Amino acid sequence: MKVNIISLLIVAGLAFNTATAQQNTAPNPELTGMRAIGSPANPKVKWVWNKYDDNASLLKFCQDMAKQHPDLVKYESIGKSVEGRDILLLTVSDTKTGDPTRKPGFYIDGNIHANELQGTQFAMYTAWYLAENFANVEFIKTMLKDKVFYILPTLNPDGHDNFIYKPNNANSPRSGLLAIDNDGDGAVNEDGYDDLDNDGNIVMMRRRSATGRWKVDCDDPNRMIPAKADEKGDYEMLGYEGIDNDGDGTVNEDGDYFQYDPNRDWGWGWQPNYIQNGAMYYPGSLPETQALKKFVYAHPNIAGGQLYHNYGGMFLRGPGAEEDQQYYSQADISVYDVIGKTGEKMIPGYNYFTLYKDLYTVYGGEIDWLSLGRGIFVFSNEIMTSYRLFNKKSEEGRFQNSEFNEFDRLMLFGDGIIPWKKITHRQYGEIEIGGTKKNYIRNTPGFMLEEEGHRNMAFTLFHAYHLPKLEIIDIKKKPLPGGLLEVTATVINRRAIPTHSAHDVKFKIERPDYIGIKGGQVLAGMIVDNEDLNLTRDQKNNPAVIEVPTIGGTTSGGFGGSGSNFVKVRWLLKAAATSTITVDVDSRKGGILSKSE
Repeated sequence: MKVNIISLLIVAGLAFNTATAQQNTAPNPELTGMRAIGSPANPKVKWVWNKYDDNASLLKFCQDMAKQHPDLVKYESIGKSVEGRDILLLTVSDTKTGDPTRKPGFYIDGNIHANELQGTQFAMYTAWYLAENFANVEFIKTMLKDKVFYILPTLNPDGHDNFIYKPNNANSPRSGLLAIDNDGDGAVNEDGYDDLDNDGNIVMMRRRSATGRWKVDCDDPNRMIPAKADEKGDYEMLGYEGIDNDGDGTVNEDGDYFQYDPNRDWGWGWQPNYIQNGAMYYPGSLPETQALKKFVYAHPNIAGGQLYHNYGGMFLRGPGAEEDQQYYSQADISVYDVIGKTGEKMIPGYNYFTLYKDLYTVYGGEIDWLSLGRGIFVFSNEIMTSYRLFNKKSEEGRFQNSEFNEFDRLMLFGDGIIPWKKITHRQYGEIEIGGTKKNYIRNTPGFMLEEEGHRNMAFTLFHAYHLPKLEIIDIKKKPLPGGLLEVTATVINRRAIPTHSAHDVKFKIERPDYIGIKGGQVLAGMIVDNEDLNLTRDQKNNPAVIEVPTIGGTTSGGFGGSGSNFVKVRWLLKAAATSTITVDVDSRKGGILSKSE
């Protein structure tokens, strides 16, 4: 009987594969089925990402993460809010591979505006994803070995819970909860919104009127549109739900929904309220702002940053004001371009924009204080956009809502919009109230939330990947007469972000990078601008430690020195040719490293 060797091999292969499959799919008491690619298989901290967490849940999350990942995660309060709540910050890094404060740092925050909840969730998701994937994803493992993440989920804990638990609309509250007399009558918060039907949402009021200039959209009974010039209107719009509580003839003019703007309280380019609406009394007047400033000053290793806002689908870089464009050199813009243009691929429907030019002017914004005040490469993402509703570009304006109404009907089954209903108002008489719920339009619907969070997180990891990555690629020793030794070392940056932005170098925001040598008596030290032409610059003071203005990123050009992604330094030592030479690099934003020859 002849045996077909190929058939035997196939049978043997099938048997092996079957056994292997059985082995690989052995029951796990905590995991059944198959892990979806890109997600942790069995997270130690089990969390649901299709909801918005309050401050109590955030605290529990921080505690659970620190308990379950003690070598990767710690949390702390960096200060107190106006109402005394903790401003919680997570530090995520592999602490077994070195002091996190000496690694290149990446800062993330969200929810400086109270109603912009996604930032809190995306910040939390980033910490969770990094820690839960550390053991199994090599990219994450390397990231946390080399870098540290400082993640602050909410910079406005007071407003955060107010938006969740108090009656609000999609735009309120934007501010924190420092009580201010908005209308100048000597009383505080005496005439804010009133939830006329006690449903937790502040919607719109309308009243039938012979002089009204609004009508119901014939394609959508929940949507109001302006009547055309030659049409008769049916309704007048009376604004958001409310009554004239203080009898001054005005409704909703003094409440905690928009008293000030925490994102106008920062030092760079600050302008008073009559120029920049929402500004406080002076830059840094809020305790939340002060707490973060102190933290950033204490962590000069922060080289990149991400701020989360909503709405619009944008990767925004500074400046906030046109007059500050002068501080953005082409070298720095090239870095932003690498990251921002890649972001457009990572999150369909998002656009890479410049804040003042493509959105609006912002004076005293956090993005400018971090980027221009501290030399950090920072993006501000405007989360959620109408593109994501049906995966197509919208022709409507930023807050026109016909597509959101259609999406609510087709995908949310009416859960996002409150139909108009009659109610008796003590001042307006018989009116109707209706409109979008507070957590619709600006805030991403639940089934889309994890995907948008993951894409935004991936964008921040791409940014963080390009934090400085330094390497000493060679140390060349050249014996000279008289017992002297010439040592030339080359330090290269493998990533796009330099150890100092061009703006940082120009204004000397942070100290230079230090490249030092040990192994002999140092007689001279210098930066080598061109090794082939032997062009050097001597450092007369303390030649053993060369001060380098910056080690450029991979977007830099040039032939070395400050205009390239590498720098060459040289020393003249009194030392034997056989001496062991050690070169040390100490960069605030690029980390520390050492090499011996």
